[in-house]
Amino acid sequence: MKRALIIFSLFTIFCTAGMAQTPNTLSKKEVRQGWKLLFDGSTTKGWHTYLRDTVGSKWTVQNGAIVFDPSKPRNGGGDIVTNEAYENYELNLEWKISKGGNSGIIFDIQEDPKFRATYLTGPEMQVLDNIDADDNKKQNHLAGCLYDMSGDATVSKPKPVGEWNKVRLIQNKGHLTFYLNGVKTFDGQIGSEEWNKLVENSKFKDKAFSNFAKVAKGKIALQEHPGSSQWRNIKIKAL
Repeated sequence: MKRALIIFSLFTIFCTAGMAQTPNTLSKKEVRQGWKLLFDGSTTKGWHTYLRDTVGSKWTVQNGAIVFDPSKPRNGGGDIVTNEAYENYELNLEWKISKGGNSGIIFDIQEDPKFRATYLTGPEMQVLDNIDADDNKKQNHLAGCLYDMSGDATVSKPKPVGEWNKVRLIQNKGHLTFYLNGVKTFDGQIGSEEWNKLVENSKFKDKAFSNFAKVAKGKIALQEHPGSSQWRNIKIKAL
C-alpha cells in the first residue's frame, strides 16, 4: 500500500509538471481571450531603447528572459519601451531582481525628444529587493507600489531575491489596478481628486513633471536601474 501511494504521488507530480505552461507562450484559451505576447522568449523584437531605434547592449535575452546587465558599457543602457502604445489593457508579466536590485514597470509613456526620460510622463509600478535595495526607505517605494504615490509594506509582498514575481497591471479608461503575487497593491483613477492628492504629496508635483500621467495611453517600459533584473511571460490583452 505504501509503495502504491509513493508511485501515485510521483505520478501526480510528473503530471502536474507536464501540464505547467511553457514560459513565453500562450495557451489556446489565452489566444481566444485576445492575449498577445510582448516577448517571444528569444528576441527583443517589439522593443527599443527609449528615444532610440534599437535595444541597447545592456539588455539581452538569456534562458527565456529579457535580462538587464548593469555591468555592460554605460552607452548600452536606458529603459526599453514597447514599439506600440496601449490604452485600455491588462498587462501580465513576471520579474525577478538581483540582491539590492531596483527597477520598475513604467507605462503611459509619451515618447518624445522633449521628454528625456520615461518617468517624466509615465507612472511606475515599483520593482525592488525590499530588503537590501537602497530605495527601500519609503513605504511607497516598495515592490508592487505605485511609485512615490501609494502603497506600503502591508501590500508589498515580493518573493525572495532570485524567485519570480507575478504582476497584473490593469488600466481601463484611466482606472488603474495593480496586483503583485495576487495581492492588490493599488486601485484608483488617474486624474481623480484622490489621484491629484497623491501627486501633490509626491515628487511628481515638481515642475519637471508637468506632463506626468496626463494621458492614460502610451508605451510601456522596463526600467534601467541599479542591479540586474529579469523579465518573462510578458503578455497583454486589450480591454
